[in-house]
Amino acid sequence: MIRFGPAGNSESFYAQGYKSTWQAPAWLKNMGLSAYEYSFGRGVNLSREAAEKIAMHARENGIALSAHAPYFINLANPDPEKRQASFRYITESAQAVNTLGGERVVVHVGAVMKMERDAALKNCREGLKEAYLRLDDLGLSHIHLCPETMGKKSQIGDLSETLDFCQLDERLIPCLDFAHIHALHQGALNGPEDFERVLDQVESALGMERARQMHVHFSTIEFTPAGEKRHRTFAEEKYGPRFEMLAPLLKERGYQPRIICESKGTMAEDAKTMMEIYQSVSI
Repeated sequence: MIRFGPAGNSESFYAQGYKSTWQAPAWLKNMGLSAYEYSFGRGVNLSREAAEKIAMHARENGIALSAHAPYFINLANPDPEKRQASFRYITESAQAVNTLGGERVVVHVGAVMKMERDAALKNCREGLKEAYLRLDDLGLSHIHLCPETMGKKSQIGDLSETLDFCQLDERLIPCLDFAHIHALHQGALNGPEDFERVLDQVESALGMERARQMHVHFSTIEFTPAGEKRHRTFAEEKYGPRFEMLAPLLKERGYQPRIICESKGTMAEDAKTMMEIYQSVSI
């Protein structure tokens, strides 16, 4: 089934008096949502007790959990100490999402730094394969790593690179961040045909069945010539991309992705808007 939900908690969640993420699943269910992404962006600092409490409430309310690994990961970096730290962030995130009752970890694969891009990509491929060896050793072979399409030219992970990574292991699920794709290519997603080209590329690289199960990040975004600047909200109509152009394609093609909204402060509300747009589509 297709699922919609936020990355983290909306400002309204706290404005209504809620204080802890374990309260989020019931709040989201009341909105009609069915997914939630927990961010470990600044490090994996969630206690086992807290994770188990969130997991229990997620199960009770039918909320599928995923997690975002720390932003510090850079599998392109050849420095042995830095690579070990990246592997640790990945395994810690996988252990935490497993305790949360989830099975997907979104990963920023790396950045070019001062390297040749081909060399950086080679390091990232080797790093992803090594990460799965470590997950296998920990009994976490069922965890899906989701390499994310990135929004800055200095980062590893345009659409082609992300799909190339996902061909290394069938457990790798692409995280298509449509805002990042839009920003990286200077406002490229303006009409249904632009979204269609993206989906066609995913299907060509991975096959229809894997494409249908992809992980999605969606919001509007502000960008500069260097790419992504900041995520915006659906209410700020001058920013794209717009979900109205993607929703009919998802329904026509029978996609069942998990769609996570990263709007700034209104992520749950905008996730609900996407759900309603999708439900209104007739084919």
